Amino acid sequence: MIGSRPRSDDWLFRVGTGIFAVLVIGVVSAIALELYRESRLSLHEFGWRFWQTDVWDPVAGEFGARPFIWGTLYSSVLALLIATPIALGIAVCISELAPRPLQRPLVFLTELLAAIPSIVYGLWGIFVLVPLVRQLEVHTPDWLRALPLFKGPPVGVGMLSAAIILSIMVIPFTSSIAREVLRAVPQSQREGAYALGATRWEAIRMALFYARTGIIGAVMLGFGRALGETMAVTMVIGNTPQISLSLFAPQYTMAAVIANEFAEAAADLYLHALVEIGLVLFVITLVINVISRAFIWSLGRPARARRTRTAAAPALESA
Repeated sequence: MIGSRPRSDDWLFRVGTGIFAVLVIGVVSAIALELYRESRLSLHEFGWRFWQTDVWDPVAGEFGARPFIWGTLYSSVLALLIATPIALGIAVCISELAPRPLQRPLVFLTELLAAIPSIVYGLWGIFVLVPLVRQLEVHTPDWLRALPLFKGPPVGVGMLSAAIILSIMVIPFTSSIAREVLRAVPQSQREGAYALGATRWEAIRMALFYARTGIIGAVMLGFGRALGETMAVTMVIGNTPQISLSLFAPQYTMAAVIANEFAEAAADLYLHALVEIGLVLFVITLVINVISRAFIWSLGRPARARRTRTAAAPALESA
């Protein structure tokens, strides 16, 4: 009887955690199924053309999602390019360089950024960020404005404002995860680097390399946060369905068009087209997460292979 209790407890624990895991899969599947069910009219009407056309005309009943897909991916990638170096710098500063009395206040201030509602970021963007970006655009030299990357009217609202505000919102998520990953690096790794004559910067680089898998996971978490952001981006991106490389041009995202037009969608086809945009966003997010997990797995495979060889070496020697 005494020996059977741990086995029973272990069985209950496995069943309980298994139920929660299956519940997560069920919720994701239910979301996908409902999005598909509520967008069937648009799927039947447009098919793959919905992904490939640029026209968004509710009056004529013509809908294409390509400008919104472009705006979502472009703004998120730009935000990632801006936020990743800053977030990693914050993580390294707090975990490796900052004195202990400063670490807790810095952690608090960084995590406070994640607690600010997106509508507050949007208001700050309208009243503070957009005027600053407008001044930057006005004072941009003419030879630089001739390049495709900087064409467009100096109105302030546009892709650059959206990318900046998204990067600010992404930083606390990426830096928090990266900081915890760096703290999980064994101290013996740093001590070994110092014993070999490494400088402090070289020891930090070694810690970053050791924690690269977790850091990439943190970056991809921030990327997912940027893909789904709605209100703050809606308020500063300009909401114009066009495809442009220009940082100054007003553009549109999938989340923004749903937020702006869902309440006024009277026709069934219009409503189903908006729901299909949600389905497209869901599929893109899922694909990006699968790709990131595959990339992380490929990075961790050499380390697993080394551990397997190390564990098998004593058995081979004894044989």
